[in-house]
Amino acid sequence: MNPPLAALPQPAGSPYFQYRNSVLYAEDVPLDHLAALLGTPLYVYSRAALKGAWNTYRSAIGPHKVLVCYGMKANSNLAVLKEFVRLGAGFDIVSGGELERALAVGADPARIVFSGVGKQAWEMRAALEAGVKSFNVESEAELRRLSDVASHMGRVAPVSLRVNPDVDPQTHPYISTGLKENKFGIAIGQARDAYRLAHALPGLRIAGVDCHIGSQLTDISPYLDALDKLLDLIDALAADGIRIGHLDLGGGLGIRYSNETPPSPRHLLAPVLDRLRARGLDHLELVLEPGRSLIGNAGVLLTTVQYLKHGEARNFAIVDAAMNDLLRPALYEAWQGVLPVRPRPGAKACNPYDLVGPVCESADWLARGRVLDLQQGDVLAIESAGAYGMTMASNYNTRGRPAEVMVDDGRFYLVRQRETPRDLYRGESTLP
Repeated sequence: MNPPLAALPQPAGSPYFQYRNSVLYAEDVPLDHLAALLGTPLYVYSRAALKGAWNTYRSAIGPHKVLVCYGMKANSNLAVLKEFVRLGAGFDIVSGGELERALAVGADPARIVFSGVGKQAWEMRAALEAGVKSFNVESEAELRRLSDVASHMGRVAPVSLRVNPDVDPQTHPYISTGLKENKFGIAIGQARDAYRLAHALPGLRIAGVDCHIGSQLTDISPYLDALDKLLDLIDALAADGIRIGHLDLGGGLGIRYSNETPPSPRHLLAPVLDRLRARGLDHLELVLEPGRSLIGNAGVLLTTVQYLKHGEARNFAIVDAAMNDLLRPALYEAWQGVLPVRPRPGAKACNPYDLVGPVCESADWLARGRVLDLQQGDVLAIESAGAYGMTMASNYNTRGRPAEVMVDDGRFYLVRQRETPRDLYRGESTLP
């Protein structure tokens, strides 16, 4: 049974999305107003939530030298990026396109780290011309290519080798990146030889050590297991005469989607800094690459119920958002909260619904078995949609991607227009 309105649970992930007078708000903006004015599906972000998440990192850093590089693959809207520039963030990028986005909002290239397993020569050239802080290199083959590109340009590329420590992050296998069977990084047992190669190659300058073990981590012990292996490596490199300027621990801190209790940045940083001090390595600059923990709970996806379909086996609420708008449920079987924007007062016996979209795939579902009192035309908010929502959206079935809105107190700004069908085939042509 649905609880009476007064007993409705508040949104799981963020205090910036709350019920007021029987309506769900983003800061001081009622979400039903946005849905009526701009249509759905619609991504809505809270500017205050971005700042609040950022401040949890800033307050945890203290006097130590820490560079927080926002992992922009989580959400690369220009308005989001500009907010992080204003707040003082660096950026973790994984493509030449992300580099261009970061530069377009005034990011300092000296605060950009370039990650990713498949950097192409043109991307390397663009990053060298921009003057990025470091290339996080993930293979010996990439080292050799970067050496050739930098040498031909007459530049020196700062490099950190991404080390794969073979640590189980205890997360979904699709977002686990630190095990030996993953494609990422250089195996910990081969890292010392790879650093010797980097030291010998022309056009390269060793800057640091990098590691990223996965995403949506809710326990810090895998971080610390990986850190201990990295510190042993740094000691071994020192014996080889290779000095390290920074230690990049990547990102991956989880957020609350339902009942998780992920650690805060303070809970992570305190033991990390203690270990650095104990090993006499607290002079190292620490680099972090958070994405989801900065933006995930700063956004919701609004969607409207189109039809209710009651079957023998399951009941379906067919909504206007689909897997092309929010891929995480189909890709990861991810759970995200679903809230009515205007919940009905009073208790009522309800059957569970699967929320499904109009895309012609059985994988096109957004939530399963949710007990909701629904009618056609209801607007729903899918929670924790700020990260890996719009950045993973596609035009499958020739569906335009949603619009995006940023809320700031009682104001809102359209920060990406909704795509039209004509937008989707612009640039295509037929044969004569």
